[in-house]
Amino acid sequence: MRRRDGLGLLAATALAAALPAARAQSAARPPAEVLAELPEARLQGSGRLRYFGLHIYDARLWVGPGYPREAPAREDYAAHPLALELEYARSLDGAKIAERSIEEMDRAGKLAAAQAQAWLDFMKAAFPDVRAGTRLTGVQRPGESARFHVDGKPGRELRDAEFARRFFGIWLGPQTSQPALRLALLGGGA
Repeated sequence: MRRRDGLGLLAATALAAALPAARAQSAARPPAEVLAELPEARLQGSGRLRYFGLHIYDARLWVGPGYPREAPAREDYAAHPLALELEYARSLDGAKIAERSIEEMDRAGKLAAAQAQAWLDFMKAAFPDVRAGTRLTGVQRPGESARFHVDGKPGRELRDAEFARRFFGIWLGPQTSQPALRLALLGGGA
């Protein structure tokens, strides 16, 4: 009986050790909406956002083959097509996500009130309320637009290059409020 219990424990331990590796492997494959936008996408970096110790979301930055692998060139995020995938770990109000996004976009330089309001209105329409497991994916088309997907389904697009630069700058720009997450996404470590 002891031998059987020992083998069961060994098998359970091996399975538990394999699960994180399997999750990491599946996370390294771009989701369908990313492949549709960036057919040769690769994972540049990933990280987790915590706020006062609470897990808010996991972020993954997908880039095309032309994205530089070396710093500092890879930090010129606005010049390259890319996709930023956020997988939420908790329920959040979509309007609050939009409001926080405008606050973060303002960090890169004060936004004009009319511009901020127009972008806020767009994001309130584009971002749904989320719950654990919801995925929001933003795709940057440099010099053109930002397009959003919700759980893999096409969502709204804003054809405004400055909006795209400021929006993705929330995570990738030097003025980000989360420099460790920025570094992890750009592939510089956690």
